[in-house]
Amino acid sequence: MILAVVAIGGTARSAETSAGWDLTKIEGREYVSVESIKKFYNFSKMTRVGRSIVLENAKVEMNLKIGGNECLMNSVKFVFSHEIATVGEKVYVSRIDLAKLIDPVLRPNFIQNASDFRTVILDPGHGGKDPGATNPYGTEANYNLKVASLAKKQLEAKGFKVLMTRQSNVFLSLQERVHFANLVKENAIYVSIHFNSGGSAARGIETFTLSPPGVPHYDANFKAADLQTRAGNEHDSANIALATSVHGSILRRLGKNTLDRGIKRARFSVLSGVSHPAILLEGGFMSHPYEARLIENQAYQSAVATGIVDAIGKYRFAVSRKPVVAPQD
Repeated sequence: MILAVVAIGGTARSAETSAGWDLTKIEGREYVSVESIKKFYNFSKMTRVGRSIVLENAKVEMNLKIGGNECLMNSVKFVFSHEIATVGEKVYVSRIDLAKLIDPVLRPNFIQNASDFRTVILDPGHGGKDPGATNPYGTEANYNLKVASLAKKQLEAKGFKVLMTRQSNVFLSLQERVHFANLVKENAIYVSIHFNSGGSAARGIETFTLSPPGVPHYDANFKAADLQTRAGNEHDSANIALATSVHGSILRRLGKNTLDRGIKRARFSVLSGVSHPAILLEGGFMSHPYEARLIENQAYQSAVATGIVDAIGKYRFAVSRKPVVAPQD
């Protein structure tokens, strides 16, 4: 099952270890051919027109563009860590994007350290002396808390245990949020809820997962510290699967007029330090005139919250359905 995007049957092969991949190196980095991806994931058709590549089967459509770093899977946008490249006539995707993004999205039930859970940690960003983004209608901190509270109520009605880093307008440091989450010893997931700011033209929703080792913060230059493995990298595959479920679910709830800014990689402190599968959601731009009014609207807040709740249920179901034959070591 592909969370909130598609649903296909996986095989008992491991994408990391199976023989038969067409591999090459580009600028010292390993890449795998799109033809190999087509074969392994049972895509029945591949179409190339100019720089555009489309892989299709009965349930999945994957769109790639040579020289770009975006991938659309059933119209949900993912931002790759590296550009899609060519060697001669062949098209290649970086192996880290295959292993850390494509495979867990297409086969979440193969994620080895993802398991059943009943505990959800909701983190309403900002609070107290830190209002977050502001506009004439209100503060981000308040909206974050409203959405988290709505999601908590719905999740508890479905039988989940829900813990919130804050339940009122109080300030918590980033490290205090991480510490709160890491005190939870049972299987759990962590969802940090935010709204965005970026000038009057910026709009849309985006969801962040922790950058894998060797991949910089989104839209930032590489630095030596990016090579370090953080606590959150233990769950790289689960992080992207959870993000896929939440991002796709919220897009459907908000409707076709919502701009999809994509699922991206970042090195936010809460993503780096939390020892559970973790994502950070940006549910719209408070600095955009139209979206600011939407965010103030209770129906919009409810749609975001319900999207989160629906997604958590789908993610739990997907990662709990382990293959009959375990992937190879």
